[in-house]
Amino acid sequence: MTITEVSRKFDISVDTLRYYERIGLIPPVPRNKSGIRDYGEESCNWVGLMKCMRKAGVQIEALIEYVALFQKGEGTVEARKLLLIEQRNRLLERMEDMQASLERLNDKIAHYEQGPMKMEKHLRKLQKEREK
Repeated sequence: MTITEVSRKFDISVDTLRYYERIGLIPPVPRNKSGIRDYGEESCNWVGLMKCMRKAGVQIEALIEYVALFQKGEGTVEARKLLLIEQRNRLLERMEDMQASLERLNDKIAHYEQGPMKMEKHLRKLQKEREK
């Protein structure tokens, strides 16, 4: 696949794909005889993984480290696993924080739906009665 096709497939700009490769967020993409990037299944899998991880808020530095460890080979399996576990734990913490924020917002919305809305209705009713 060309970089343009991959860009469309993953809804990532061409510039972002080049940037990901330049900083080591994805391994170097093989090139054809003309020097044009030729994304195969493996390259696309890396792009998909990185898009997913970035969308989840995983830090670029951690992902670059993961790719670098991967490129060093089998001797880094345990280090890669530990890095992923650490990132999962951070993500779980953020999810807990977000859940707490969501619950707080829901409580505030419920407060408005139950309290002030009723008060507004009551005040409108009183105002109508006065106008009579």
